[in-house]
Amino acid sequence: MASGETIELIVLSTTKVGEKALVVHTLSREWGRRGFLVHSGAKAGMSRFLPLNILEAEVVENPRSELWSLRHIGPKDALSGIRNNIHKNTMTLFLSEVLLRTLRDGTNEEGLYEWCVGEILTLNALESDFSNFHIRFLLELAGALGFRPTLQDIAPFAGEQLPRLKPFLESSFEVSMLLPLSGENRNALCDVLLRYLSYHTDTNIQVKSLQVLRELYR
Repeated sequence: MASGETIELIVLSTTKVGEKALVVHTLSREWGRRGFLVHSGAKAGMSRFLPLNILEAEVVENPRSELWSLRHIGPKDALSGIRNNIHKNTMTLFLSEVLLRTLRDGTNEEGLYEWCVGEILTLNALESDFSNFHIRFLLELAGALGFRPTLQDIAPFAGEQLPRLKPFLESSFEVSMLLPLSGENRNALCDVLLRYLSYHTDTNIQVKSLQVLRELYR
């Protein structure tokens, strides 16, 4: 991948650098997980970097640093179905942080970027019955990273939650979106799946935004 070419990226998070610059942590087909420097302008432009936004940008090589830059940045998809819904916005905050904590710099599993784009566009398109989406996302993420869970594999992490996880493992996406769960049960399943992902990625996945999601599903 050469400098100066335009690529697609998914925003995972941002880190402010001084007054007029950001490091945008991204996932792309070409680079996997990688940070890029962006010289930021007006505050209104910050909406481009909301969690899980899909962008198009030109990559600019820095011969003196491994931290390359982005320019000519624009949205690939508007994602109005997400941005106009507080519940979906909260969910993307959580999901983007899970990806950030799970994927190491340079991680570039084949098909991972395409899978993530598909998940984002699916959440964007859902008009109702998406309260279980993040649970299904965590299960499918394990598969996208190469260790698709079985009931036997996940049982040591699940405890009393195993009967609630079983339908997610055995049902279609459409059916799993309709499975009845209380907010407390959804939160418990998230805890189980984060422990499972932590074990298989050898990473201590501490997700700060999980508390926001807990409040949403109390």
